Amino acid sequence: MDAGKGINLVVITGMSGAGKTVAVQSLEDLGFFCIDNLPPILLPKFVELLEQSKGKLRKAALVIDLRGREFFSSLFESLDTLEKHHGIHYQILFLEASDQVLVRRYKETRRRHPLSRDGTPLDGILQERKLLEEIKGRAHHIIDTSHLKPNQLKEKLAARFGQSGRERMTVTFLSFGFKYGVPIDVDLVFDVRFLPNPHYVKSLRPHTGKDSDVYEYVMKWEQTKQFIDKLTDLLSFLLPHYHREGKTQLVVGIGCTGGKHRSVAIAEHLSRVFSERESCRVAHRDIDKDA
Repeated sequence: MDAGKGINLVVITGMSGAGKTVAVQSLEDLGFFCIDNLPPILLPKFVELLEQSKGKLRKAALVIDLRGREFFSSLFESLDTLEKHHGIHYQILFLEASDQVLVRRYKETRRRHPLSRDGTPLDGILQERKLLEEIKGRAHHIIDTSHLKPNQLKEKLAARFGQSGRERMTVTFLSFGFKYGVPIDVDLVFDVRFLPNPHYVKSLRPHTGKDSDVYEYVMKWEQTKQFIDKLTDLLSFLLPHYHREGKTQLVVGIGCTGGKHRSVAIAEHLSRVFSERESCRVAHRDIDKDA
């Protein structure tokens, strides 16, 4: 019983089309281990696996809904089992929306409601609403998403389930060489090929921007200092706005010719500057390619 007390489990359920996919993705961004469409009969077994992780998995979220309606009736029995034998802390998150909004969402996605008999979404929605009455009555959190955009739903979930209400955004400063192509996964790209190049200094050429001699060479120039100041101001403005829009990860690409000297030094510097404001990491895609 003691092993289960430290586990925080969120059961996500509710109306089809009300935002369960957004919810499970949001909780995953908040550090929850997530599983979609778990048969309720397997819930106690899943908790046993969490306990066997010995503290490595203490936050989990499960989507349990009427897609597996042949198993759904066992949900309450499984929840009662958790309360009696595991003493686990669980919360039920129920998502709903108005009939009109759900019909519109189904028409926009051109998907068939899982309970629709005559092919019209409203028929399935009305059946589902009736079948979910009991679980809605036991829910700890009920969110009506009728007038919420996905980012607004993410904000609500971060406020309710995040450790500090709002999780920090992860910012990756990625250095690269333009001669090897621009990375496909960057959100912002800055070109530093205008800075003096250590490649043409014989003693510096074998080293990288992580070495102090190369780093100091790149950073000593007036144009470097001006660039750093302007880029820091720009990113200081941009990052809170990206965060406010619900972005949890941002990749900032810093490119030079080979991805070995200038871009590496600048990426290292920016990572240190912003590490106090955001969760930062630095990566160097092409640092070893000229070795």
